[in-house]
Parts: sequence; structure tokens; C-alpha cells
Amino acid sequence: MTKIRPLDYLLAALMTAAGVFLMWGNITAGDDPSLIHPASTDSWLIVPAFLLVTVPILWRRWNPAAIAGITAVATGLHVLAFGWLTRCGVVLPLAFALAYAIARYARGRRDHLLGLAAIVVLLVITLFRDSSADLAGALPIALPGAALFYGAGWLVQTRVSKKQPVTV
Repeated sequence: MTKIRPLDYLLAALMTAAGVFLMWGNITAGDDPSLIHPASTDSWLIVPAFLLVTVPILWRRWNPAAIAGITAVATGLHVLAFGWLTRCGVVLPLAFALAYAIARYARGRRDHLLGLAAIVVLLVITLFRDSSADLAGALPIALPGAALFYGAGWLVQTRVSKKQPVTV
């Protein structure tokens, strides 16, 4: 297993803190007229359940495709359990970070394809039942954003690979 680095802890902490803040906002929002759809619940359980969405990014170096899949499943369970809530403010940046991690740390073509498919599923699941954004309006922004972060990760990985000496 790849070692967890300080930046991984920082990324997971930032995503988790943002998730707690966003879920707390969902609890206290009440009947906010600016939402596309009213929140389905104001239960405090949305906060600890959302940790299952944000914490897995900590292991992004280990197997980013699997982590993207775990994150998509956790998000799907959160959507099924709690319905309409604002999640896009955390899940979109999380998807971008996962796209970067897939390009940077995934080992083969299969892992790249599975990871990218998991990111698309993650974005669709999130935006399908998001109180603040709709699928048709946000997906055209989210997919190119994920592609840009994937491209940045690929560029970094290509440069790192060229600098490593070949051992025979």
C-alpha cells in the first residue's frame, strides 16, 4: 500500500471540513427560496453519513479508481438515504481531485477508464438530486472541469516519469 503523505491528510481534512460545513448549511437552511428544490431532510445524520463521501480521498494514492468508485457508491447511498440536499459544493471539487489522482496514480488503462467512469457516475448521482444545481445546467461545467484536472494530473505524471532513471 502506498504511504499516505501530509498533503493527502490536508486534502481529506479540507474536503471533510467543507462537507461538514455544507451539511450543516443544509440542516439550518429551512425553506430557502433560492434553492432549485427544497431540501428533503434537516436530520443531523446527514453530517456523519457525508464523511463516507469525503474521507476516502485520503487513500487516493493507493488505488484512485477504487477510491473514485467507493466515493460514487457512498454518494449514491447518501442520495438514497437523504434525498434532495446541496452536495455539489463539495462533491464537484472532490471529483476534480479524484480526476487528478486517477491521471497521476492509476496504473493501467483499465484503472484510468474505470476511475473516469466512476467520476462521471459520481457527478451524475450528485447533480441528479442536488438542491442548488440541476443536472442539465451543472454537468456541462463539471465534466470539462474533471477533464482539466485529469489533464493536469496526466501532465505531472508524464513529467515525473521522464525524470525517473531507468534501472536495468
